[in-house]
Amino acid sequence: RALIMYPMISALEELERANEVLAEVRAELEREGLPYAPDVPVGIMVETPAAAVLADALAAKCDFFSLGTNDLTQYTLAVDRTNERVAHLFQPLHPAVLRLIRQTIEAAHAQGKWVGMCGELAGMKKAIPILLGLGLDEFSMVPRAIPEAKWLIGRLSDAQARQIAEEALGYGTAAEVEALMSRVLAELGA
Repeated sequence: RALIMYPMISALEELERANEVLAEVRAELEREGLPYAPDVPVGIMVETPAAAVLADALAAKCDFFSLGTNDLTQYTLAVDRTNERVAHLFQPLHPAVLRLIRQTIEAAHAQGKWVGMCGELAGMKKAIPILLGLGLDEFSMVPRAIPEAKWLIGRLSDAQARQIAEEALGYGTAAEVEALMSRVLAELGA
């Protein structure tokens, strides 16, 4: 399916301006009699804490969100994941990151919008139960992660996933979330 997705949106004005440019381009194509797809869904990458916090306002101006968790984690934790000196502090299961993900999903769903995720987190076995429990609608992952993800998703009920997510969100450190997920995966036989 065709989608238009704006990257690195951090303010409502940026989204509104991008939509204005898109409307101008569509009008130009219309005037020139050139064919185009008029009903392509338009969404944004949620890659900054600002976008996650403003998710309710942003959801009103687009059709979907895609969580870019590598950047969201980096900017939330103020950690450069490519810097060897601090890369160990890059913790995608940090409660602050998980809470921003929850906030984004809840804001989108409240307005009938779907939320996908790209980045390493979507394919991490230890994250999938939490993401399911938070209500993530679409997972994008490398092909080699798909069979294990499908197996794991098939082992979880919605209620189990929600319970896991709630427990994870109650912790204050990534280490506690990691320990929880080690227990959960062991119980599932993963």
